[in-house]
Amino acid sequence: MTNHGLSRVVAYAVVRCSFLGRPGAVARPVSAFFSQEHHHDRPPNPQAPFGFDPQGRPYSDKSKIVAGILQLFLGTLGIGRFYVGSVGIGIAQLLTCGGLGIWALIDGIMYLVSNDRTDKQGRVLRG
Repeated sequence: MTNHGLSRVVAYAVVRCSFLGRPGAVARPVSAFFSQEHHHDRPPNPQAPFGFDPQGRPYSDKSKIVAGILQLFLGTLGIGRFYVGSVGIGIAQLLTCGGLGIWALIDGIMYLVSNDRTDKQGRVLRG
């Protein structure tokens, strides 16, 4: 159990014990005593099931780390580009052997270090 979770249990126990013996006292759940909102308290957004980045753009279901590693190791076949939905560029990399490996290497590094890469739907790749 994390420290945060343990503190909630302790807080609940303290609040629960403080109500004992008081007539008409109603125990409230621990969440009533914490003002922090958590992401799991909000309903999921169907347009962005993986949430939003700090600029408000929806995250993709694809990972930039997976795309980068695929591009580094299989980029001469265009596999990283096929993974994110860029079929046209994937075919171009397949036909040119990833620009003799140079294009695939640079593309793989860019996937790993960039935060602005998007998938076919224009959603930002998750980190």
